[in-house]
Amino acid sequence: MATAPETLSFEAALARLEDIVRLLERGEAPLDQSIDLYQEGDRLKRLCEERLKSAQARIDAIALGPDGQPAGTRPFEAQ
Repeated sequence: MATAPETLSFEAALARLEDIVRLLERGEAPLDQSIDLYQEGDRLKRLCEERLKSAQARIDAIALGPDGQPAGTRPFEAQ
């Protein structure tokens, strides 16, 4: 892949991961290419998981008021 996974948006990384899954499911790629695709897919999967975890932490940092409406944010503490 020409683009470094870290530079991809979540949506682009997920789309590329879906492409890789389709290619591997077809079983038409030679063994060496399949291994390379699997490794790339694993990197993209971990990247997507990290981005989702980060997004969830940002959502969790939104403080809700007694009426259930967002009332501001609280400091985000990375884990």
